[in-house]
Amino acid sequence: MAQLDGKRIAIVATNGFEYSELTEPKKALEAEGAKVDVISPESGQIQGETKGEKAGTVPVERSVSEARADEYDSFVLPGGVGNPDKLRMSDEAIALIRGFVDAGKPIAAICHGPWTLINAGGVRGKKMTSWPTLRIDLENAGAEWHDEEVIRDGELVTSRKPDDIPAFNKEIIALFAGE
Repeated sequence: MAQLDGKRIAIVATNGFEYSELTEPKKALEAEGAKVDVISPESGQIQGETKGEKAGTVPVERSVSEARADEYDSFVLPGGVGNPDKLRMSDEAIALIRGFVDAGKPIAAICHGPWTLINAGGVRGKKMTSWPTLRIDLENAGAEWHDEEVIRDGELVTSRKPDDIPAFNKEIIALFAGE
């Protein structure tokens, strides 16, 4: 039996997401038996990037206006510079993410992904990491920032960059499995 059999996991993203930071965790979670939905303010496909250049697209399973936090066990926020900035401008996306935060559900965010958690009220008092340029924003929002490959603080896992994906995936699988 896979560690995440029966778990429903949301990945919240939009155009401009870092391709590997969405696709690699999605593959790892599905390999452990999870049902993973990509949820976005956009419909159809969303465009990924790698180092600022267009990469592949991924299909959107659900709209942020249709999805509810109580339908999922946990969620993932991939990075990419444009992705979290666009999500922060979507009231529906922030409301969905705030639903996960308020319910105390397991959350994983990598690279620029934690930026969105600021708007959803999910960083105050948390030890976390991110892409280095987010440090001041996260500290100003009440987080304790560290430059580490992966940090788990309670129900929150954060990582810095695509190179950290193997450690990030290992930690999110453990968190989402309840370990």
